[in-house]
Amino acid sequence: MQERTSLEEQLSALGRIEREVEDNVGLIELGEAENDAGVVGEAEAALKRLKGEVARRELEALLSGEADGFDTFVEVHAGAGGTESQDWANMLLRMYTRWAEQHGYKIEYLEETAGEEAGIKSATIQVKGHNAYGWLKSEDGVHRLVRISPFDSNARRHTSFASITVYPVIDDRIVIDIKEADVRTDTMRSGGAGGQHVNKTESAVRLTHIPTGIAVVCQAERSQHKNRAQAWKMLRARLYEREIKRREAQAVAEQAAKTDIGWGHQIRSYVLQPYQMVKDLRTGVSTSNTGAVLDGDLDDFMAAALAQKAFGAEPQQVEDVE
Repeated sequence: MQERTSLEEQLSALGRIEREVEDNVGLIELGEAENDAGVVGEAEAALKRLKGEVARRELEALLSGEADGFDTFVEVHAGAGGTESQDWANMLLRMYTRWAEQHGYKIEYLEETAGEEAGIKSATIQVKGHNAYGWLKSEDGVHRLVRISPFDSNARRHTSFASITVYPVIDDRIVIDIKEADVRTDTMRSGGAGGQHVNKTESAVRLTHIPTGIAVVCQAERSQHKNRAQAWKMLRARLYEREIKRREAQAVAEQAAKTDIGWGHQIRSYVLQPYQMVKDLRTGVSTSNTGAVLDGDLDDFMAAALAQKAFGAEPQQVEDVE
C-alpha cells in the first residue's frame, strides 16, 4: 500500500507538471502576441519553479532500492583523538539533524554517550520520513575534519575523524517463502516407549530443505498431517534463524571494515583552516561554503553519490585536501 501510494503521488505530480508546462507555454505565446510583458514574466517564473521541482523529482527517481523508502537509523562514533574527535562527532550529529529538519523529517534520539570534556563519544538517532534511508545511505563512512583546535592553547591545526553508520528501519517479521520443490518429505514410523499406536503407522515426518541441508523431524502427534504442519513451522523457524544470523554476520563484517576510523578510510574531508573546503573523495564534489554544509546543506553531495551509484559508475579516486 505504501508503494502504491508513492507511485500514485508520483504519477499525479507528473501529470500536473505536464499540464502546468503546457499552460505556461500557452500564456507566454498569448502574452507575446498581445505585448503583455507581465503575463510573460509570470509564466516564465512559473516555468523556473517547475524546473526546480522536476530536478528534485529526477533525484528522487534514483531512490529505487528495496529499503530506500524506509526510515533510517544514523549512528555517530568519534574516532581516536579524545576531545577533538568527540567534538567533531557532535558537529556531525548536529549537521544531520539540521539536514533532517530542513527536509521535514522527524528525529528521535535513541542513545547518546557524552564525551569527558566536550562533544560525544557516540549517538544514535532515528530519522523518520519517506526516503529517509535512500537519501542518508550515501553518508555512511568516515568523515575527516581539519581545523585550528579550540581546545589547544597553542592554536595548532588538528585532524579529527568520526564515522557515520546508516541502516534502514525494517520490519522484523521475515517472510520465509519456501518452494515445495526444494523440500524433500520423508515419513517414518514413530519411535517411543511403546503403545498401541507407536511403530504401527508412518506418522513421523522429516522435512529436508535441499538448498541449505537443514532438516527437521516431528513425531509428537499421532496424526501425520499434524506432524507435517508442525514440521513446516519448525523448518520456517530454522530458516528464519539462519537469515537472522546471516544479517548479523553481514553487519559485523561491514562494521569491521570501518573499525579504523582514521587515515585512508574517509569519504569526505572538511577543511576549516588554513582555507575552507568540503570535498567528497568519491564523487569529487566540493564547496567552499563550509558553514552551510555544517548547517545541513548536503543535497549536492547526496545527489552526486546517488547518481554515481544509480548509473553504475565506479567511485572516483579523488585526491584529498590538505
